[in-house]
Amino acid sequence: MKEINSSANKQYKLCTQLTSKKYRDKYGLYLIEGDNLIAEAVACNVEITAVFLSHQYGHAKTLAIPEPYILSEKLFNNIAQTETSQGIIAIVKKREDTQSAFFSHCKAGNILVLDRLQDLGNIGTMIRTADAAGYKGVIAIKGTGDIFSPKAVRAAAGSLFRMPILLFDTAAEALAALKAQGKKVIGTCFEAKADYFDVDLKSDVALLIGNEGGGLSKELMAGADVNVKIPMEPTVDSLNAAVAAGILMYESKR
Repeated sequence: MKEINSSANKQYKLCTQLTSKKYRDKYGLYLIEGDNLIAEAVACNVEITAVFLSHQYGHAKTLAIPEPYILSEKLFNNIAQTETSQGIIAIVKKREDTQSAFFSHCKAGNILVLDRLQDLGNIGTMIRTADAAGYKGVIAIKGTGDIFSPKAVRAAAGSLFRMPILLFDTAAEALAALKAQGKKVIGTCFEAKADYFDVDLKSDVALLIGNEGGGLSKELMAGADVNVKIPMEPTVDSLNAAVAAGILMYESKR
């Protein structure tokens, strides 16, 4: 194994750059951390370009990974994204699907659409829940937090390796693409007249989840085939976005 003792090392500098969205977008790479996440990346045939170990890392698993670099405690701590790191970090390549490939994968399956979601933990949790509920893909509209940020990647817990992601610059472009594919577009808002369990969400739907504070854009609400709400006691005025998304996505399982 190769040792890195200088912060000027090319591979190490790349790793530090990937803590920033600017460079994740530029290089099409992102960071994952921990034994389980890296093992899952291997199982999903994700391309791993580099692996970094701390000097304290002493429980290596037999994985098909590139020859790892060994970092001093100081250098490793500079790139670790968790307070109690397991001592292993990898650089992996983003999954990049064309619009055609994305919709070919989804076919009659359900799609989760994120409209300007900001909380990275919520974003990752929704992707994980979509995977668990049998959804086939995730669309993110511009203004949504970075899906490949360390916090979102951790919350997605490996589902990011399996779920195709498609980005759109505008709500209008996303709606047009979904309608062209024959998806039933389901909006979510407090003003909706229909309760979610009175609408068929079983298959071939695109579920729209809006910004934590502002909800769905007016354009998406107007463009939806139907808007639904989750009934709540009058003493409660909102639910966490990820919890609400989970309830709605699991309606398709029910």
